Amino acid sequence: MKKWIMAIAAFVILAGAVLFLVPQAHKASVGTSAPAARTSRAEKILKSMTLEEKVGQMFLVCVSNSTINREDIASYHLGGYLFFADFFKERDKETAKAAIISYQEAAAVPMLMAADEEGGTVVRVSKFPAYRQSPFASPQELYKKGGLDRIREDTAKKSDLLLSLGINVNLAPVCDMTEDKNSFIYSRTLGQDKEKTADYISAVIGVMNEKQIGSALKHFPGYGGNADTHTDIVTDDRPYETFVSEDFLPFKAGIDAGAPCVLVSHNIVKCMDKDKPASLSKRVHEILRTELGFSGVIVTDDLSMDGAADYSQDENIAVAAVLAGNDLLCTSNYKDQISAVCQAVESGKIPMEQIDGSALRVLKWKEALGLLDKQ
Repeated sequence: MKKWIMAIAAFVILAGAVLFLVPQAHKASVGTSAPAARTSRAEKILKSMTLEEKVGQMFLVCVSNSTINREDIASYHLGGYLFFADFFKERDKETAKAAIISYQEAAAVPMLMAADEEGGTVVRVSKFPAYRQSPFASPQELYKKGGLDRIREDTAKKSDLLLSLGINVNLAPVCDMTEDKNSFIYSRTLGQDKEKTADYISAVIGVMNEKQIGSALKHFPGYGGNADTHTDIVTDDRPYETFVSEDFLPFKAGIDAGAPCVLVSHNIVKCMDKDKPASLSKRVHEILRTELGFSGVIVTDDLSMDGAADYSQDENIAVAAVLAGNDLLCTSNYKDQISAVCQAVESGKIPMEQIDGSALRVLKWKEALGLLDKQ
């Protein structure tokens, strides 16, 4: 009998403890719930922006020495500058750096300051002795002399020079491949097969990310042996399978290595879109996003190039480029084009959500480069 009484007493005590602990556990779970995800600087800035400010962030303005207007940086809320060679030709290291600092000081949101410094035939800075004793060598020359080790060493030196001037984006590396040594793009390529080119791209992106300088994989979806879109309309007749098995691989390697930006060409790639240049083709951008899994910034090649200028038809070319899916527009005609994009948003032609998405991707790139640290 005594054992039964003791068992009942123990049960009562245990039941009381359970009744006490359950509400306490509930309170604890409410009080210690996981905190909401931290809002990034980029997201905070975006929330405070007007339509004009968001659209302005989507423009990477091509500037020569004679076209820079410092007042427009603030007036049009420009996302960045792409400097041509004559800017550097007219200055030495100190004056170039001072000028770029002054442009950043004029911007409410720090700008992307970009240059094309691929090495070899495309050297906007190092071609002038004021910046370097000799221009940076081509990827082909470097690879022949020392493989990927030489490539990495050169990429580090190149990044250091540009960063010392205030240039925070180098529109490189070139992912294109072709066996045609007489083609327009060949001298800018690594001149190797898809596996070696993919390894090259991974190596370059790795060093550039370590140096915290922006990069851009170009020219998606792959230039091949085609003609120059700066001066002509170019049509690519290759089958889609060729792009999947060849051209896409260096781009995918760069994306997997953490490349923040992809530049799209003006080639008309018939197997993807027979009517429009890649830069103005929604289908090409869908392939880049869905099939290659790219979530960063998509930038156009220069919209003034002949390979694109005639294909916007009656539509403003910047509006056409945004509708295709570009986040960043490379152009010199920013005044008219920013206005046209804003009007297209106000009329409902371009969804506001698309502008928000593109502007946020640009701002997140700037944040990753450390440009928004003081914002």
